[in-house]
Amino acid sequence: MERTLVLIKPDAMQRNLAGAIISRLEKLGLKLVALKMLHPDKALAQRHYAVHKDKPFYNDLVNYITSSPIAACVFEGKEAVETIRKAMGATDPAKAEKGTIRGDFGLSIEKNSVHGSDSPANAEVEIKLFFPPDELFGY
Repeated sequence: MERTLVLIKPDAMQRNLAGAIISRLEKLGLKLVALKMLHPDKALAQRHYAVHKDKPFYNDLVNYITSSPIAACVFEGKEAVETIRKAMGATDPAKAEKGTIRGDFGLSIEKNSVHGSDSPANAEVEIKLFFPPDELFGY
């Protein structure tokens, strides 16, 4: 089974949307195998967004994700990465379809409520940033 990381971002947490987002993903047949709330520090945020280090919006991403607590989740299931990417919708909520997480809850490109791994390979890397092996559950 494939696993993927989902981060419920500060804007969604501040609007009490964590439960609604997790529920939507579980209803897709995905299994929640890890969950915790944390306030990422700058070092973790920089590692997480390292792929964007040379882009002009990098510092804004780091500052935003460290601005408030987030919920980090790992979901497991057949084609989990692709399933969650579809459920999230386009990065820009203005372009995301209604019925997707970002289309329904996102406020802007930066404050788009949720992050999901973009590939199985990146999911493995991202999961390790947020969860040690003993915090991942099989059941």
